Amino acid sequence: MTSPQSESDLHADMSGAEVRASASLASIFALRMLGLFLILPVFAVYAHTLPGGQSAMMVGLAMGMYGLAQSFGQIPFGIASDKYGRKPVIVAGLLLFALGSFIAAGATDIHWIIIGRAIQGAGAISAAVTALIADSTREEHRTKAMAMVGASIGLTFAVSLVISPLLYKVIGMSGIFAITGVLALAAIAVVLFVVPNAPMVKATRVPFGEVLRHAELMRLNLGVFALHMTQMAMFVVLPAALVQYAGIPVAEHWKIYLPVVLISFIFMLPPVFIGEKRGMMKQIFVGAISLLLLVQLGMWATLSQTVVNWWILVALLLAFFIAFNILEACQPSLVSRVAPPAAKGTALGVYNTLQSLGMFCGGALGGVLKQYCGASSVFLMCGVATLTWLIIASNMKNLPRRGLPAASATA
Repeated sequence: MTSPQSESDLHADMSGAEVRASASLASIFALRMLGLFLILPVFAVYAHTLPGGQSAMMVGLAMGMYGLAQSFGQIPFGIASDKYGRKPVIVAGLLLFALGSFIAAGATDIHWIIIGRAIQGAGAISAAVTALIADSTREEHRTKAMAMVGASIGLTFAVSLVISPLLYKVIGMSGIFAITGVLALAAIAVVLFVVPNAPMVKATRVPFGEVLRHAELMRLNLGVFALHMTQMAMFVVLPAALVQYAGIPVAEHWKIYLPVVLISFIFMLPPVFIGEKRGMMKQIFVGAISLLLLVQLGMWATLSQTVVNWWILVALLLAFFIAFNILEACQPSLVSRVAPPAAKGTALGVYNTLQSLGMFCGGALGGVLKQYCGASSVFLMCGVATLTWLIIASNMKNLPRRGLPAASATA
């Protein structure tokens, strides 16, 4: 049973400051992902026009380099945000992101694209942004705030898939990179003048090794690696597959992506709300991973055929987005809940490091497998990774509803 006070707190509305902090920081997080997502639908096709871009391996490396650079920066940036404050770290990361965007905009071959993407990725602000959201919200509202981040990522992904082919047709890849650079500079003003200041948690420092060995955090870290590896690897294959089997030029892929993503949001929301309301997040989480596994097996089976029905690819793409959006909305909130209070930035730094490594491995391995083993092999790799995640996640603890004591959790 919950006390009247705790039940009242559970249903209380977010304050104006909490809403402003969550919404503005979610928009900055979305901008960071925009630099990644905008290139996904078109880069594999565009790269063939660049010197050195005829190699699928180099294309995959260019797509994944952002994640590799992020992986080196996330933990130092997260630790620095615990020690020196969130906002200075976020501003420094956005400056690096802008610099890398402008270098990529002026690139004349695939190698300069890779360098620009590396500098973009060096602005590893994800941990600091997520930790600032946690600092700025009461615990009973943190799922809502983190869901804003998850929704912003999903919405950015959707918008990118729709507008990227259109932008590419009008301003080219250089223009797309330049736009992300300008938006990064504008985001600095948002950090300094719109995001409210928040007190940092004052508590005993937690050793870094303890964060690394935390069992529940390890499950979530492995999960975000598998999720983003799968995402990146899929989009090494899918744009070309839609051109080949559906006969749809890249500039018109938005006609598939837009309805698929919008429908996926409709199907994604009820499971998240039900899981949070009834304390069933483990069941929802494991169910979404299972759906992701079925998608990978379905893609592998479909692309292994000599004749491919492209409508099956579209149906599988819809199922992927449903699973992806559920998992992307839930995981940051779960990390912030189970991490030691004085090490939220550090824990989120480790989490985002694995996310970034997943992006890199998905792009790089996806390119290698596609070039040497065929497109279907990419989904076999993703299926093995997802199955491993499913087995490990099946033993996770089921967290209680927000605002309820930990003792009420069920296995």
